Amino acid sequence: MARIAYFDCFSGVSGDMMLGALLDLGLPLPDLQAALGSLALEFEGVTAERVLRSGVSATKFRLRDHTAAGIAAPASREPHGTDADRHGHDSHGHSPDHDHAHDHDHAHDHDHSHDHGHHHDHHTGARQTAVHVHTQARHGHHSLKDIAAAVERCALSRDGKDRAIQMFRRLAEAEAAVHDMPVERVHLHEVGALDSIVDIVGAVFGLEWLAASRVVASPLNLGSGVVECDHGTFPVPAPATARLLEGVPAYAGAIATELTTPTGALLVTSYAQSFGPLPLMRIDRIGYGAGDKDFKRHPNVFRLLVGEADTDAAAEPIVTVECEIDDMNPQLFGPLMDRLYAAGALDVFYAPVQMKKNRPGTLVTVIVRPERRDAISGVLFAETTTIGVRYREMLRECLEREIHAVDTAAGRIRFKIARR
Repeated sequence: MARIAYFDCFSGVSGDMMLGALLDLGLPLPDLQAALGSLALEFEGVTAERVLRSGVSATKFRLRDHTAAGIAAPASREPHGTDADRHGHDSHGHSPDHDHAHDHDHAHDHDHSHDHGHHHDHHTGARQTAVHVHTQARHGHHSLKDIAAAVERCALSRDGKDRAIQMFRRLAEAEAAVHDMPVERVHLHEVGALDSIVDIVGAVFGLEWLAASRVVASPLNLGSGVVECDHGTFPVPAPATARLLEGVPAYAGAIATELTTPTGALLVTSYAQSFGPLPLMRIDRIGYGAGDKDFKRHPNVFRLLVGEADTDAAAEPIVTVECEIDDMNPQLFGPLMDRLYAAGALDVFYAPVQMKKNRPGTLVTVIVRPERRDAISGVLFAETTTIGVRYREMLRECLEREIHAVDTAAGRIRFKIARR
């Protein structure tokens, strides 16, 4: 059966919450520690412990600070930077054990008085382990070239390394767009902070371990209120987060704080193939990853549900969106297809047609899930000369499929198995 993972972002998401949920599902902590250690970046270790969030038991993932072992972190380069600086990378107000709720306070107030020592973890005393690795300090910021080199030497698969590097580039591009500057000139405080490197590489490792063939996400709860950045006060979501969430269903929650962080938004949007309610599936396991704060009457957790597609389920609803075009430069159809896929299209194809006044034209057909129809229509109106589209709802039935990789004399080859 096809394995489905559902990202339930009812309380937003951050990188450490994603890792906490994966550990809660059974990702072995020693394996995660070894993968992160292979980055050869300096941090005191990572830990995982059981906590309660509004009565819900969850796993809290933490990156330990150098100061816990008396190691002083050198001053970071470029003190002015992106909106991501708000995440407490200046060591203000950490809890007595110096664990950083990195990225990751997840519900911090962004006023640099984070008060990490009073978030009432309600510890239950379960697993807590540390790992030691070496080189640059936690508060140092790394360039994209540094990060790519670290990822290349880590214990991810080739596909995992490529995905992680692409995610860091996407994060840098979001920051560059916000500040209207080339990617190379962005002060990589969010991209290069060790917190984000650990979260992104760890999540890629954990999701490879999970081996889901399909990932679906709920709409994202962004929280509400404002965030304090080096560049001023901004409404939630912060600028980089908003850029990463373009085209993705999201909403403002009742909790007056930031619930979805840039790293969390990056992970969800990089992996989710569709957004909507829980798909029809036979749930096998559920993991809860804890945020740093414990709200009253609102569990501050990210929920990850894993199960198998129900083979007895009804056919999946889809929408076909179409338009004919007879007055557009044919060279534009290539980039159009790329933009349609980026907007969530399941399939795109073109067919030659004969239109009114005997003009030759092109029939553009896009297959998409219902919740992405508006995004597809928007691309067609913005990127083509059409002044109207039509759509119809349909059902489709797909064979179960899995992606496998095999090592051969010619290298690693990926192939697909479909069955009924």
